[in-house]
Amino acid sequence: MKLFHERLLDEIAAERRRLSRRGVLTGSLKLAGGAALAMSLPTFPSIRNLVAAQELMSDLDVLNYALTLEHLEYAFYRDGVGLFTFGNDTRGQSIDANLAAVRDHEGAHVETLTTVITDLGGEPAAEATYDFGGAYGDPTAFLATAQALENTGVSAYDGAGQFLENAELLTAAGSIVAVEARHASYLNLLNGVLPFPDAFETPLSPEEVLEIAGPFIVSGDAAATPAA
Repeated sequence: MKLFHERLLDEIAAERRRLSRRGVLTGSLKLAGGAALAMSLPTFPSIRNLVAAQELMSDLDVLNYALTLEHLEYAFYRDGVGLFTFGNDTRGQSIDANLAAVRDHEGAHVETLTTVITDLGGEPAAEATYDFGGAYGDPTAFLATAQALENTGVSAYDGAGQFLENAELLTAAGSIVAVEARHASYLNLLNGVLPFPDAFETPLSPEEVLEIAGPFIVSGDAAATPAA
């Protein structure tokens, strides 16, 4: 029987193939005013049904859910950092060096979650195949996509934390989401958005997260790539 994250990846891939046959665009980034980001994403009824029918039933489910998102983020930076030269930010710090640090953080998250899942007797989610659209063809789109991924990641952790039963795992997840929030604040700043827009974060359900992250996932057939 397939694990929760495997069924999600299969469903995403099937829905993308169905929409592709109908010639429907599966996802796009629309940029206005240079730094403003608007996500134009399709509706995936079958994904919604799958998520609605499945809850994060165990600590391993939650950890693999987090690992699936960390794979996505790490792959984005691993393959994208270095494509552009951004220079320094307003404080004179190297944006390129900071993005490389973010990449390394995401890689460490992948490695740590993979180890914890394995130590608990679970099967770690493998890296999928991704399509980041025009993010790799334009520096503004790259930073906007990074902003979307980081902010979504923070809200995903906040939404899934309630399902963790092991207090030690909850503490570990909290240490990861805190770093993800720092990433999100930095990317917000680079995109001209307030780094701390609200007093409280808005937790997102797996269904809501998949509406944002799902279109980037082409298939779940790729083998895991070791984190750097």
